[in-house]
Amino acid sequence: MLQDASPLTVPEGASAMTIEVEWEPGDPGTPPHRHSGPAFGYVVEGAVLELEGEPERVVEAGGTFWEPGGDVIHYQDGNALTDARTRFVVTMLCAPGRPMLELVDERELADRAHLRAPRPTD
Repeated sequence: MLQDASPLTVPEGASAMTIEVEWEPGDPGTPPHRHSGPAFGYVVEGAVLELEGEPERVVEAGGTFWEPGGDVIHYQDGNALTDARTRFVVTMLCAPGRPMLELVDERELADRAHLRAPRPTD
């Protein structure tokens, strides 16, 4: 087993989409966003990830991740490596009538800053 996730809420009438994402070295990826339903991913190569309420972490090749979707902000999905490409496959469940991905604006990020886990310091 690669991943076991719970609790899991799937929006009634959800559709699913599986995509492959590829980021070149150092690419910051998609700006902060959320998904309308849960997402499950597998990192094929490279390293990636930071979700609201969780410490920043690096999921390396062979690792899995999931996010509950809904209101949770996905801060970072870019390439954590500066010298190699990152590639991951993700299956996302989408609530009917909602986009698969919604960007989060700066005002909302500021309003929710208290929900973001402290960033590691050097």
